[in-house]
Amino acid sequence: MDQAQLIKEIDTNIGKIKIVALGNKLHEQGFNLRDLITITLHPEPEVAFRATWLLENIFLQHPETYLPELGYLLSQMLLVIAPGSKRHYAKIVMHLTERNAPQLIKNGIQDIDFEPVIEQLFDWLIDPKNKIAVKAFAAEALFNLRHRYDWITEELANQLQFLMRNGSAAIQSKGKKLLKDLGPL
Repeated sequence: MDQAQLIKEIDTNIGKIKIVALGNKLHEQGFNLRDLITITLHPEPEVAFRATWLLENIFLQHPETYLPELGYLLSQMLLVIAPGSKRHYAKIVMHLTERNAPQLIKNGIQDIDFEPVIEQLFDWLIDPKNKIAVKAFAAEALFNLRHRYDWITEELANQLQFLMRNGSAAIQSKGKKLLKDLGPL
């Protein structure tokens, strides 16, 4: 399958089962992950969303696939416009940086400069146009990066407190959990 065929495949409404199956198929075929990352920036928001959803599922099923393209993946995150894609990119970063990430992923991200990604995540967190899921995954990813960049703790706490002032039940719940886990400042 090439890039054009994949775009055609995801240009229609597809569900979780097809996304998982397609991710496994692409993995088995050795599909160029860089090509999939490029499709996540597609001008058609639905195509971009499905490509990013597919990218996330490939990561969850085959995290080793990411290793050669981690730097490229994170650099392209800075170009994401589609709202649905923001959700999945934030979730990917959350998974890359979580405490129980596979050791090969932990080793793979060790030398990556996350400063531009952190800035992007904070931008997504504070942007009132972004959906709650984007904010929640961005906050969780930032939380995961707090030990690597110790300045994140205070800034994340401030942003969460601000969002919680008039935030939905979902942001209240996520904010309380993260603030509790951040501990006293």
